Parts: sequence; structure tokens; C-alpha cells
Amino acid sequence: MAMSRTRKIVLIITGIVLVIFFFAALGIAMLFAAFRHSEPAIADNSVLVLRVSGSLPDYVPENPVRKIFGSDDQSLTGLLVQLKKAKVDRRIRAVLLDIDMPGGGWAKADEIRDAIADFRSSGKPIYAYMELGFNREYYIATACDRIYIPPVGDLFINGLAAEAMFFRGSLDKLGIQADVFQIGKYKNAPDMFTRKNMSDAQREVINSILDDYFGRYVSAVAETRHKSPDEVRSLIDSAPFNARQAQDTGLMDGAKYRSEIEDELKQQLGYKPSDHLHLVKGSDYREVSPESLGLNTGERIAIIYASGEIDSGRSNDGLLGEQTAGSDTVVKALNDARDDRTVKAIVLRVDSPGGSSYASDLIWHAVEEARQKKPVVVSMSDLAASGGYYISCNASRIVAEPSTITGSIGIFAGKPVMKGFYDWLGISNEYVMRGKNAGMFRETEPFSTDERARFEDLIRRTYYEDFVPKVAKGRNKNPEYIDSVGQGRVWTGAQGQSNGLVDEFGGLDRAVEIAKQLAGIPAQKSVHRVVFPYPRTFFERLFGNDDEEENGANVHVQQQRAAIAALPEDVQRSLRYAAMLDRMKRGDMMALMPFELRIR
Repeated sequence: MAMSRTRKIVLIITGIVLVIFFFAALGIAMLFAAFRHSEPAIADNSVLVLRVSGSLPDYVPENPVRKIFGSDDQSLTGLLVQLKKAKVDRRIRAVLLDIDMPGGGWAKADEIRDAIADFRSSGKPIYAYMELGFNREYYIATACDRIYIPPVGDLFINGLAAEAMFFRGSLDKLGIQADVFQIGKYKNAPDMFTRKNMSDAQREVINSILDDYFGRYVSAVAETRHKSPDEVRSLIDSAPFNARQAQDTGLMDGAKYRSEIEDELKQQLGYKPSDHLHLVKGSDYREVSPESLGLNTGERIAIIYASGEIDSGRSNDGLLGEQTAGSDTVVKALNDARDDRTVKAIVLRVDSPGGSSYASDLIWHAVEEARQKKPVVVSMSDLAASGGYYISCNASRIVAEPSTITGSIGIFAGKPVMKGFYDWLGISNEYVMRGKNAGMFRETEPFSTDERARFEDLIRRTYYEDFVPKVAKGRNKNPEYIDSVGQGRVWTGAQGQSNGLVDEFGGLDRAVEIAKQLAGIPAQKSVHRVVFPYPRTFFERLFGNDDEEENGANVHVQQQRAAIAALPEDVQRSLRYAAMLDRMKRGDMMALMPFELRIR
């Protein structure tokens, strides 16, 4: 039955009213949030409670919607700013660090430890509390004045273990062959598709990294808990410990519940037993601006984040999936910061295992052009390897933590051969071609001898005529030396400094200080950090500022990421590797770490 005209009008008016109501409600909520999130009143003699948890990406843009609904997403940068503010805020007399299995790697842990040490230089105490402590959590906690776990808690400092995953067996069952070529003895990324176990080269690198990490881990625990390295190694071999055992061995300062720790803080800060301890939540303290405490003022220094796998196009901010560093986004940010006369220097913060060699080269070129106008300092986070090192190598200075994973100067490319899989499914393919090598990337056939020769020549040229010379020029070394420390080998930041790939140790704060020096800003002057590109406004996020086709594609990608995020972690990893194979069949050359290194 056809809808009457009156009913159509009623439905249209109802729809308009609902839309108006939605935006009115949203506007009221945002106004409420603005008032609710204005700078809170902080009582004197307060304790700041900071929760160290979640995935801890380097940076998360401000999002009004998160604030409206009380979301407490936290980035590493945000956590470090909290500690920096608390150091100079006279109202904050102590910090309680609630460590709850944070993500991130060992370099981020180093950076948090550096920030804790900086806070302690103020003379204010900082306590660590964990319900359950593993290696990295305990490593962070050892930088604090005191460490506590509840009486039912446990300490699993069992030593470090590295994991590598291989898919050759699965691919064999599916009838899929990875036809891949790599440059560098240690460029083992294709091994996950072509082997069922570690090669000697991969095992050599992983053992080297574990030795480096474990040595510094033992030294840090020994120094902070006043033990010898041999005692610490013996304790690690005897772990895990329950709370009482951890206290008896001196690894912890006590087995206490949170309320008991708060009572201890009350006593230390001079409270009366009947007084209520003033606790400030991190989510509230986040609304205290650094500027109100005399921080983040002065000449402008641009901070540009290149987080995640490097790919062409726009960066993804990680709202529904892993972050990616898109060449379009990073290049535009570098160009904008380069051309902004109020910006005196640029810090490129890299947390990337690499990715597309093409996208990496575009970012490298933008760094090269920016450096002609003003200093560009690279700050390496957990990862700045392969393509991540490519985009870093020509900076004015490179700063990394000792635990940063870097190097991996090498390249690989290839394609999946799907013939066995298609045969199993009953799919047949026919090709009609013009040109001798038109079928180079056929999915059903491995490279022919001539195709492989041409393809390998292309990859060799990319490595020997682009990657190596550009690193050599940026690091002021000869290409032969860079090739010798390249070969796809992964180094820690400490090893990278010994090999001339890194200039000095430190985190983002140290990189900013170096940028400030290179820009000629007096040491006693403060600087204002400005993130490029500027975070998109709420309405830009809501309505988009691109054409409809791209917006539709973004919605589709977000739906995919949401579905993938619901899967188990190892399944997500498998799908990421499958996506990499899919990219390779298009001819993408990959400047990517030779393995996904997870050290626990």
C-alpha cells in the first residue's frame, strides 16, 4: 500500500526533530563536559594516583566524545606529562603508581623509569602498587621509592623469553607457497612463511637481544633493591614468589592492601589518623594544564608521531585497531612544520617496525627537506627498525632508549603462490598477456627464472642504491660499513649506539632538549610542544572532511578493524601476516623487521 502524503510529512518532520534533538543533547553533553572537565580543584598535600595500564601508544589525540563518556584512554606521552606536572605542582606531595599489566615494550618501560627518576629528584615520594607483577611491570616498579603488592598477589619475575611464530606448516596444508627474495643475512621476515623454525641467523640475533635486555634488567633490579647481580639471577631462577616470599627476599617492601598503603602515605605526609587522604585521580589531574604550572611555554617545537607500520596514504589514529604511519599524513606534517616560521625545530617520534619501502622513502625525503630549514631530531620509542630506521637515518640527531629495537637495514619482497590452494578449492586460472614479464605477479605460478632475476635485481638496487647510501649519508659513514652492520640485522638501542646507528640515549624529553639546543634556544628557556598534524576537531571526526568515497572506505576499514579486534591475539597476528602477503603480491617491497619480537 502506498504511503499517504500526510504520513510522509509526519515521518520527515519526526526525523528532523530527532536529528535536532540528537545534536542538542550532544551539545548539552559537550557543554557539561567542558564544565566538568575544567581544571579541578586540587587540595594541598594531595597524592596523585596514576594508573599505568592499557596498550600505552605513544600518543592519543584528544577526543571530546571520550571525555563525555568518561573514557580514560592513556598514552605514554600523557603519562609522562602527568609526572612532569606533579613534579612542579606544590599541591601534589606524592604519587601512587598503580601498575596493571601495561602494554608497550621495554623502551617505553625505560622511558617511564626515566620519568620516575626525574619526579623523585623533587624529593617527593612515589610508591608502586601491583596486584600481579611480571617482568616488565616489576622493572618499572623498581624505579619507585617503595614497591607493594597485596597479600594475595604474586610476582612472576621468571626471566625473559622471546617468541617467534612460523606459518610454513599451515601454508603447506593450504597449498600456499611463499616465493620471496630477501637482502641481508639477517633479513629473516620471510622465514615465518618459508620455515618451520628459527634459522641460525635469527637465533643469533634473538640471543644477542635477550642477553642485552637480561643484563640491564638484572643490573637495574640489583641497583634498586640493593643486591648483587648474582643474587638477582638466583632469585629469578627461583621465581615465581607469592607476596610474603617477595617481601622476605627483599624484592618488595611489603605485602599490603591499597588501604594500608594509603595509611602509610598519610603518616609520611603528616596527616592525622582521623584525616581523609586527599587522592587525585589521573583522569581528573589530566585537566590541569601544563601551562597553569609554568610548563610548555615559550618557543614552539613540533612533535610528529610516526606510530605503527609504515604504509601509503593516511595514518590511522588507532581508535579501532593498530596504529599505522601513513606517508601522506607524516609527509604533510613534516612539510607544515618545516614551513611554519614559528616552529624552531622538529622532533619526529618513531615507533614503527617499518613497512612499505616506497612509503618509507617518501617520509625520508620529507625529513631531508625539513632538515634544510631547521633541526630535525628523531626520538625512537620501542621500535624504529627497517623502514622505521629508513625514515630516521637522515635526522640531525637520533635519540633512543637502550632497549629500543632498531637497525634491520634490509629489504624483502615476493608473492604468495596460491596454485595448490586454488586446486584444492577447484578454482582454475587462465592468463592472457602482452609482454614477456606481464605475468610476473601471477598468483598461481612461482617466478620464472627470468622473472626472478629481474625482480631480484630490482630489490638489490633498492637496497644497495637507495637504502644503504641514504643511511651512510645520514650517519656520515661509508656504504660498506653500513652494509656490514645492516644485512637486515636487528640491534638494541645500546648496540645501535656502539655501531654508530644511534647518537645518544634518552626518551622524548631528551630529544626535545637536543632540538632546543640545535635551534639555539637558551637552556634556561622553556619550550612549547606542538603536535603536528593538529588533532581533528570533533565535528571533523563526526562529519569527515574528505570526499564521500574515501569516507565510505574509512567506515568499511573501521568495521573490519572492529571485527578483528574481537579475535584472539594470535589470530590477529596471523591475519596481519596474511595481509602482508597480500600486499607483497602487488609487488610491494617491504622494509620490515625480520620478525615480530615479543619479550616477556
